[in-house]
Amino acid sequence: MNTVGTLVVGAVFGLALAAPPGPMNAVIAEESVVRGWVAGARAGLGAAVADVLFFALAYVGLVGIVESAPRLQSGMVAVGGVLMCYFAVGAARSARASFRPTSGGEARIDAGKGFRKALLLALTNPYQVLFWLTVGVGLLRPGRLDVLAYVPVVGPELSGTLVVATGSPALIVGFFLGVFGWVLAFPAALVAAESRLETFAPVVAVGSAVVLAGFGVFFLVEAATALLSIR
Repeated sequence: MNTVGTLVVGAVFGLALAAPPGPMNAVIAEESVVRGWVAGARAGLGAAVADVLFFALAYVGLVGIVESAPRLQSGMVAVGGVLMCYFAVGAARSARASFRPTSGGEARIDAGKGFRKALLLALTNPYQVLFWLTVGVGLLRPGRLDVLAYVPVVGPELSGTLVVATGSPALIVGFFLGVFGWVLAFPAALVAAESRLETFAPVVAVGSAVVLAGFGVFFLVEAATALLSIR
């Protein structure tokens, strides 16, 4: 496969992993419909920056430290669960607002908070950590990757459809193009929909709260179970 083809495959892979519903998209959605595209895009960039940091750690081999420390992994899962529950409360409170702040200073502060919130949540998101411990490391090593097999829900049915050689810089670049493309386009689509439906913002905020709370409780249970099994 040529360089352009590898770039496209990498972008498809990044998009396929970034797009499905989950805690990070819940945060991006809440920020977008309550505070606008800038806040939503900054939240998305916060999540994407975490992927860049994980990539750097995988590249220098530090990810292996987490992989070999079960208690550390469980602790990260627990912290991620607590943060998700905490941010779920904030999303529920945002549901009461049906309009975005009009003060420029307030909007800038809120947008900045969205970036930091998403970055912190992404750094402790067990799904992102697990991805870079496994598939992410595999992207850096020469080999073969079944791209669509990792798509949530429909992965098993798509297995074997698109297989690409790993270890290529073009694949990594394409992957991040897909991720960054999603975190910029997703908020724009939400803001466009919100402008056409007055009740869209509180509905999305409620949905974000439910998603974050559900994942938070799930990860707390998983962390507790793992820690008890280690003992």
